[in-house]
This record gives sequence, structure tokens and C-alpha cells, in this order.
Amino acid sequence: MLKTRLSESATAVQAHLDAVMAPMGDLPVVQAMRYASAGGKRLRAFMVLESARLHDIPFAQAIWPAAAIEAMHAYSLVHDDLPCMDDDDLRRGQPTVHVKWDYATAVLAGDALQTLAFEMVSHPDCSPSAEVRANLALTFAQAAGARGMVLGQALDMAAETAVTPLTLEEITTLQEGKTGALFGWSAQCGARMAQADTTPFKRYADGLGLAFQIWDDVLDIEGDADKVGKTLGKDQTAGKATFVSLLGMDAAKARAKELIEDACAALDSYGNNAETLRDAARFVISRDS
Repeated sequence: MLKTRLSESATAVQAHLDAVMAPMGDLPVVQAMRYASAGGKRLRAFMVLESARLHDIPFAQAIWPAAAIEAMHAYSLVHDDLPCMDDDDLRRGQPTVHVKWDYATAVLAGDALQTLAFEMVSHPDCSPSAEVRANLALTFAQAAGARGMVLGQALDMAAETAVTPLTLEEITTLQEGKTGALFGWSAQCGARMAQADTTPFKRYADGLGLAFQIWDDVLDIEGDADKVGKTLGKDQTAGKATFVSLLGMDAAKARAKELIEDACAALDSYGNNAETLRDAARFVISRDS
């Protein structure tokens, strides 16, 4: 059931991104935008669509922020892979954008994907309410910027040259920004569109986001490079602190499971209607990529 829903969601999001980018022509920067935003699990978009469904938001409206979060995520990956950042040659089993094109094209493609994300949440078809669209854009900026994802990335880069490895508390703060902020926005999106209480979805996303990163750390050691689609073991080689290095493998896996259980419990008030979101949370610590 979950795999089917994820697949349907991913197909719909890809079709929407294709339609939005179709009028942009075929310059290298647009080619790179399409390339960078294709593929992936689309878990963030799925959470947008599912949280919107729980609040009776029409699919035709929800698809706009669902595609927007994937454009934002794609931008973050393009920039994260650059030589001045994590310096990765592979993403989803394919050459990264700066390898396939060049450094400048990768920077510009990332910039354009970020602005496209804001264009989509601000589009009149996203919501008939200008107040809702403004709130989506405001909270999107907060989640993606120097109080959220960018902050997490900056802390991660600083950790690479720090004299002492990060503590568990510090790495948790880092990942709450780098990974958790966009998960949080995604899970709360439907409630924001309905102008409803976002509290249960924040708790859900907090648990899921941290568990997601813990599992990434697990896969970095135990994963199959062909399935994960990127170079593994870089953090371990660089001596960077991770949840696994700080907690140990067994304790890290146990912590991820606890976080997912709490995330699922956060949606108790929605009963069986939220079971697909609970399945998505459980998927986070069973995936192999």
C-alpha cells in the first residue's frame, strides 16, 4: 500500500514539475534543473499530500507545495554536492550536477530551483487564500534558511574543521536544521493550508526527521553503495561525529525506532486516517537507500 502511494505521489509530482518547467526552454541551466529534480523517494512531497488529504485540501491545490518542497530539496542537494561543500561525484547513482555540467551551472540550477519552489507555493492555484499562500511562503523561508536547513548545513561544515567532534546534543541540533526543518514544513503543510493546528504534525516530523538522519548514518556504514546511490563511509573516513559513532550501531538503531514510535503516536487523534503517514515513518528505518 505505502509503496503504491509513494509511487503515485512521485509520478504526480514529477508531472507537475515537468509542466511548470516546460515553458523555460532547454538551456543548460534548465536541463540541469530537470536533471536534479528527477527521481528520489519524494518522501517530503508525500507528507505534503498526505497531510493535505487529512485536512480535505483538494489535490489540485496540494500538488503545488508538494512539488515546491521537492524543488527546494533538489536545490539543497545540488549545492551540498559542490566541491566547496561535501564534494560528491554521485547522487542517486548518477553523476552530480557539477560533474555532468560544471560548477557555475550547478550553482545557477540550484538557485533557480530554490526560487521556483517559492514561485510554486505563492501561485494562486496553490490556495484561494492569499493569507494561506503568504504563510506557506513565510514558513518555507524559515525552514529553508538560516534558522533551518542552511543553519544545519553551516553547522555541518563548521564541524569538519572543528578541533573536537560534535557532542550528541550538538549533532542533534545540526540535523534538526539540515534534515528536520524541511520534513517539518512538509508534514505541517496540510494543516497550514487548512489553517488548523500544526502541533501533532510538528511532533510527527521531529521524530521522523531525526530518525531519518540516524538511519542515513546507519546506511553510511552498513548500506550498499549501489542501492544508496552515493559514496559511502565519507563521514567515518573524515572522523566526523555521527549518531552511530556517538551511540554505537545498536543504540543508534534503537533510538531511531523510539523516535518513529513517538512520531506515529503523535497522530493518534487522526485514527486510521493517518495510517499511511505512520507507514511512511516506519519506512524511514527500513529503507536501504
